[in-house]
Amino acid sequence: MADKIQNAYETSKNIYDDVLTQRNIFSKLYIKLFWNGTDDNDIARKVLAYVPDDFSGNLLDVPVGTAVFTENKWSSLKNAHITCLDYSIDMLDQARKRLGSHAHIKCIQGDVGNLQMENESVDTVVSMNGFHAFPDKQKAFHEIWRVLKPGGNFIACFYIRGKSKRTDWLVKNILAKKGWFSPPF
Repeated sequence: MADKIQNAYETSKNIYDDVLTQRNIFSKLYIKLFWNGTDDNDIARKVLAYVPDDFSGNLLDVPVGTAVFTENKWSSLKNAHITCLDYSIDMLDQARKRLGSHAHIKCIQGDVGNLQMENESVDTVVSMNGFHAFPDKQKAFHEIWRVLKPGGNFIACFYIRGKSKRTDWLVKNILAKKGWFSPPF
């Protein structure tokens, strides 16, 4: 399963940002047809609004993906310590390029189901558009709660099955088979 996920994101790395940000007519059409016109840019703005502009704690972004939505926000949080984690080396390489060499941001390859972090060491966990790819979601949730400090924040957005038959068909018959989504969803 791990290789399938790694390969899926390697093959999609050149179109990933375009699809999510709807940069061209084909991605706009795809989003309109299969995702009911969901605007990931708007979702990202709403999710990131929960992270204060003066945030100064430890933040975990998992999976960081290419950092297409988080680059500006993370770069501006100079007093924070941000760990950007992704299982996909290809996605992480793109995030590293996008985020540059900020001293307060580190990008690491890893598995959210086996976080190499201390218990109760993170103030905020952000998971944007990625939980669907985790093969063991229970383990991922367990690890997130383990590293999250008491009273910390888990800020996330998820694909929810049952909202659109067309989207559900796409996820089950194409995206899951390609490795971009891992059941259950």
